Amino acid sequence: MRRTTPLALAALAAALLLAGCGTEGDDGGRSVSPKPSRENCVSALQLTAADSGRDLCLAKGGELRLALDGDKAHPWKPVEAKGGALTAVNSGLVLQPGDANAAYRAEKPGTVELTSARASEQWKVTVQVR
Repeated sequence: MRRTTPLALAALAAALLLAGCGTEGDDGGRSVSPKPSRENCVSALQLTAADSGRDLCLAKGGELRLALDGDKAHPWKPVEAKGGALTAVNSGLVLQPGDANAAYRAEKPGTVELTSARASEQWKVTVQVR
């Protein structure tokens, strides 16, 4: 039977630690969202103001709904969609003054940037359809 020395174990641990460095998405220790992939695409998304800055993946045929709650003093601008992968559908919601609501169906593969803003805040989400 072969014995492993403490030195060999330390070298193995160091090699395993270094193997994890420099991987895709490594940003020097800051937290980052994983890049959207086919494995983490979902069939339904419900977004709010808290989702700003996210990169998401929606499966083709899936549905995305978003509700940005505002008020008369701090209204959201209507949501804009840049890119052709989503088609707007009826959100079925009654808008309150200052709110921005939208709903989309994922029609074809591609990337869409959804944006809105109000006086002190920008809202942006990137959606990949796969």
